[in-house]
Amino acid sequence: MGIVSFFKNAFSDMGKSAKAQHEVDKAQFEATKAESKAQWEEAKMTPAGRQAKMQDERNAQIKEAKERTAAAKERIDLAKTRQK
Repeated sequence: MGIVSFFKNAFSDMGKSAKAQHEVDKAQFEATKAESKAQWEEAKMTPAGRQAKMQDERNAQIKEAKERTAAAKERIDLAKTRQK
């Protein structure tokens, strides 16, 4: 492989990498823009709407905690049966 082909491949790889990074940057920018709009819309919610949203979040947290507790209990039971 000569120097010319080395640099040709290197610049080709850099171009492909730059295009791929540009796609990542575009996607991240769109996500940030959407999140910002969501925060703005949430800020404009009525107090009743805000309370309902907070209750939904609490319910999701409770559900997740119960699932974690159930998984831990299964692990405990499994460990106890293996000790016997």
